[in-house]
Amino acid sequence: MRRMANGYDEAFLPRPLPLPRPRQEVRELSYPRFTVLLDPHRRLAAVTGVNIDGAALRDLPRSGEWRLDTRVPDAEQTGPAVYARNDLDRGHLVRRRDPGWGDDDEARDAMAATFFYPNAAPQAAGFNQSKDLWLGLEDHVIEYAEATDQRLSVFTAPVLDDADPPYRGIRIPLRFWKVAAWHGQDGLAAAGFVLDQTELVDTTDGLLAATPLGAFRTFQVPIAEIARLTGIDLGPLVAADVLVRRTGRQTRWRQLSSTADITLSTGLV
Repeated sequence: MRRMANGYDEAFLPRPLPLPRPRQEVRELSYPRFTVLLDPHRRLAAVTGVNIDGAALRDLPRSGEWRLDTRVPDAEQTGPAVYARNDLDRGHLVRRRDPGWGDDDEARDAMAATFFYPNAAPQAAGFNQSKDLWLGLEDHVIEYAEATDQRLSVFTAPVLDDADPPYRGIRIPLRFWKVAAWHGQDGLAAAGFVLDQTELVDTTDGLLAATPLGAFRTFQVPIAEIARLTGIDLGPLVAADVLVRRTGRQTRWRQLSSTADITLSTGLV
């Protein structure tokens, strides 16, 4: 990778959309087309923000090796030792393909930058319907947004809860949140989601294991609920929430079984 670029762009959508800010101390790390706000005490991201141009995405071969970011001390990152000899995946927060748009060199550099450890979080290994749905949420929103300007700003991070179970000097997050924002017919629109891996995480014997009957569960959640869970100021995203606009309910969590269950408009799904 030849350079570090300018990070998340709050002017990427027609309406300026600032990067959400947590209450705690963070290290701001800019990468090509995305930014990570790293909590140095939890050694995990509190917020990530990425700009995605759906019309210019490139389909390039997967490449990149996970590495520590030399701009912050190793002790402030969750590095390779946490992921060794267990059932933990290095879960991309900003997905590899999200910033991979524009010309091939730019896309390749941006994709490679997603392999820095501040952009990873421990996730239980193995894929099932719920996790596939979680990874496909942005694709589904991009397809929906193609009727407008084909651009998204997406924010993703673990829910950093003090009750998360300890493991190898960190705490394993049990839930993850994601908010996707785009320019809809009525202006800024947004949808919020939570992935729950509680049933898959067991650290009681000192080694993380996936319980046989466990499952990832994915929910569409009012964005105000994500702000409450995380203590993060989500600004105009709360008022732009299409789920609340449609249902009028501020606290209802909707468990998803397929993309057909997702609400992306105030009218038809």
